[in-house]
Amino acid sequence: MRSRYSAFVVEDAAYLLKSHHSSTRPAFIYFEPKLRWTSLEIVGTTGGTTFHTDGSVEFIARYTDAGRPGSMRENSSFVREDGNWVYLNAL
Repeated sequence: MRSRYSAFVVEDAAYLLKSHHSSTRPAFIYFEPKLRWTSLEIVGTTGGTTFHTDGSVEFIARYTDAGRPGSMRENSSFVREDGNWVYLNAL
């Protein structure tokens, strides 16, 4: 989750697509031009260890959009695909 957040911060579309599950991967990643991610808070997790094949991360991501502060809260589902952890969807 932290690596995907960092990829959003630096607008690394290639990494975001690579770390997205093949069954739910979008064709492209669009970045809002005036949106800047400012912080990530992990609220909770389930699974996700070396012994699991799935897990979830609940988080709050804070941003500014054209200078106005905002936040989004999501519970994201992750699974292993080809041995790597990838984002599946929002729960």
